Amino acid sequence: MNNSATELLVSATIEFLQSYPPFDRMEPDALQFLGENVRLAYYPQGALIVSPETGVVRIFRILQRGKVLVRRAGEGSGNEQSALTLGPGEGFSIGSVAAQRSSTSIYTALEDVFCYELTAETFFLLMHKSSVLNLFCTQYLASLLSQSRQQLQQQFSQHVAEQQTMNSPLSSIIHKDPVSVSPDTPIKVAIELMANRNIGSMIIVDAEQQPVGIFTHSDVLKRVVLPGIPLDNPIQSVMTHYPRSLPFAANAYDAALAMAKHGVRHVLAVDEGGCLKGVVSERDLFTLQRVGLRQIRQTIDSATSIEMLLLASKDVRQLSLNMLAQGVGAEQITQFISALNDTLTRRIIEINLDKHDLYGIEWTWLSFGSEGRDEQTFSTDQDNGIVYICTDIMDREQTQLRLLEFARDVNADLDQCGFPSCTGNIMASNPNLCLTLEEWDEKFAQWVSAPEPQALLNSTIFFDFRPLYGKFNLASRMRLSLLRLTRNNPLFLRMLAGNALCVLPPLGMIRDFVTDADPEHPGTIDLKKYGARLFIDAARVFAMGYDVSATNTVQRIKQSAPLMNISPDEAAAVVDAFNFVQLLRLRHQHAEQTQGRSGDNLVRPDDLNEVDRRILKEAFRQARKLQQRLKLDYKL
Repeated sequence: MNNSATELLVSATIEFLQSYPPFDRMEPDALQFLGENVRLAYYPQGALIVSPETGVVRIFRILQRGKVLVRRAGEGSGNEQSALTLGPGEGFSIGSVAAQRSSTSIYTALEDVFCYELTAETFFLLMHKSSVLNLFCTQYLASLLSQSRQQLQQQFSQHVAEQQTMNSPLSSIIHKDPVSVSPDTPIKVAIELMANRNIGSMIIVDAEQQPVGIFTHSDVLKRVVLPGIPLDNPIQSVMTHYPRSLPFAANAYDAALAMAKHGVRHVLAVDEGGCLKGVVSERDLFTLQRVGLRQIRQTIDSATSIEMLLLASKDVRQLSLNMLAQGVGAEQITQFISALNDTLTRRIIEINLDKHDLYGIEWTWLSFGSEGRDEQTFSTDQDNGIVYICTDIMDREQTQLRLLEFARDVNADLDQCGFPSCTGNIMASNPNLCLTLEEWDEKFAQWVSAPEPQALLNSTIFFDFRPLYGKFNLASRMRLSLLRLTRNNPLFLRMLAGNALCVLPPLGMIRDFVTDADPEHPGTIDLKKYGARLFIDAARVFAMGYDVSATNTVQRIKQSAPLMNISPDEAAAVVDAFNFVQLLRLRHQHAEQTQGRSGDNLVRPDDLNEVDRRILKEAFRQARKLQQRLKLDYKL
């Protein structure tokens, strides 16, 4: 082959490799070296490429075309749950080549396959030349995650930059249709409408929908209450005439300038004909700027109304988006969301304590589920309960009624602040979840001693509890009692492990992923049910089997691993995998909510980029390893 043909071949090889990680970030001279030293090999469909019987692996392969089936040695060929496929751009037998040992898996050509092959000697030279490849081979998942976070940061930074600039058009700031009344509307009607719609201003428009006045919350005291104006007077008698307005095409800076020049807190947006299109408030402009943790905490701590807390809950979401844009990991973001939501919940509890007499009762507000694990995402509902002490001199029924009345108001306020009421009624206002310490212990004991399906389902929700407010020692006593029940009950742990194996990682033999067959959601994977749950359920079993009191999934894995003789590297890979699934959920939920939808967990793998698809596949492989450990430990 002449030089020009060789150069074309090397150039084509490099062009192919640059489409896949880690080669897309490899140093130019190292990539050139790789392109010059690989050879293209062919394996027909059904051919055995690598297996334990082929001896020490001396060739590193990169799949160029076709698919390769990977199956652990010793497992039957019909065991689809334990198999996975490799596609173009994926390298294999990295660990075996690096360690100069036999493979522990069997690699078979699922269809006609072409591979770029590199001898072990050349592979080691390449590792020396390329720090990118070296990191990738020694910390495979961590390397991919780093690359994914960089891409995510670029994507969200652009979005946040657009969202937080004062050049944003008013059309991008205004998210609600304006609420307006006619000039002859009674004052009482206008004020009631403001309260019911949770708005701070009422716009008064004429018959052509052109604004002629504005009436705000501050006007109620100054212009109605103190002067003693009758509430049946028309709103035009107390409104501010000639409100400031701007064209709908103006930007946030124009609105801020108008507010500063004229000393007003609201600016109206109108179309070319002067008709009302929306209202921009001082608050809207504030949210364009970077929302800080201190400001949010101050807002929550000083809040005297649910309306103020609702605004704070929106700031929590905005700040969480900023953290995504800065490349903060999913573990930190979910804990951050949970921590601020905890603070908000506590403030709601404090506001309601002023309305209810709970004097003399020792009680604790408990969180369950994702909040109990410090793992809340953007889309979360309520999962809470109460534990209390009922002494011999107290009337148990009356004590519970007092707590239930209080809990109903707290649950209602949480719902108003963006935490929807639980459809399964897992809320403190449910009498079955507002129990004495002895009743909770008895309930837990029943579930552990008779682990039928409903009891196992309950344990996956309620055993992940955490105290939020009140006497925290009551929750500690519950935790100690629960661990005493589970550590000496191998039957319950075995049943709980079996329950964790009911859902398998959605890895396919022909396609990379097994997606939902539901015609309403074709081609999607529910990353809560088929992703996060795989790690959460396994970690719960490990924690209860090894007396780990933590409820957070990552902490359960980290604390259980040494007790189970799992190496730090293996534990880190599992944690990385779980955090990536959580990150995908956060990204998807945010994207859904920006489109005005209620954010779900249904991700379409075909829409992911190559790096994220690769990591998601590896994440599911890590989940499979956890499940294999459960099978081994509990002989399932």
